[in-house]
Amino acid sequence: MRDHGLQEAIRAAGGIGELARRLGISQPSVSNWDRIPAERVLSVEQATGVARALLRPDLYARQPRETLDEVDAARAREYALLATLLARSPDALFLQRLAQLRGDATPLGLAHAALGEAAQRTEEAEVGREYFDLFVGLGRGELLPYASYYLTGFLYERPLARLRGDLKRLGIEPEPGQSEPEDHAAILCEIMAALVGKETSAAAGAEQEIFDKHLAPWIGRFFTDLERSPSASFYASIGTLGRTFIEIETEAYALPA
Repeated sequence: MRDHGLQEAIRAAGGIGELARRLGISQPSVSNWDRIPAERVLSVEQATGVARALLRPDLYARQPRETLDEVDAARAREYALLATLLARSPDALFLQRLAQLRGDATPLGLAHAALGEAAQRTEEAEVGREYFDLFVGLGRGELLPYASYYLTGFLYERPLARLRGDLKRLGIEPEPGQSEPEDHAAILCEIMAALVGKETSAAAGAEQEIFDKHLAPWIGRFFTDLERSPSASFYASIGTLGRTFIEIETEAYALPA
């Protein structure tokens, strides 16, 4: 039996199929859930507008939001936003929400403002075609957002095996029916959102380990490629946002503890 939080997410999305589509995963994966997996909470919140405390009150009873550092909460939201945008093309409702983004004079604030402006200029069908050309294509998309490809030139190579070993050691298991390998940029951002947002019981230091070993060596280059892609218009602003955020994260992790 599905718990209340999952039922609310399905209701808000308009059905299991629509929730799966918004998350960029298969419908059977969602159908097999009894409750929303911890690592999916932020993405479901982003996709449906249902607060995380309603989606998984058991997690937030143990870890109230007030105890999460304000900076870490903002970082978790940033990773969740990138995960959602890389997993699927945004629908009209999501574009409306993105169009409300505002920013300050900082590099990240300017990237947020640019994303909001890009969302105002585009439509669901247009951005859907752009997403297809960039990441799906007829045979393959222009960009392959996988660690293995960026680090070796091939898919399903040693970087993926190392990542799977580290995730298993940290107690992070793939979802049943997950079609994409775990080294996809969207999945890695989702894992980081869960670690930074303290939605998992991973050991201290796990987030920096995952970032240093499995994101830092390549994902900045991916976002730069996305930013500069001739096929990207709306997604160029996501490339800018991702590149800027990863630069900030890299500098922050390099600071002495």
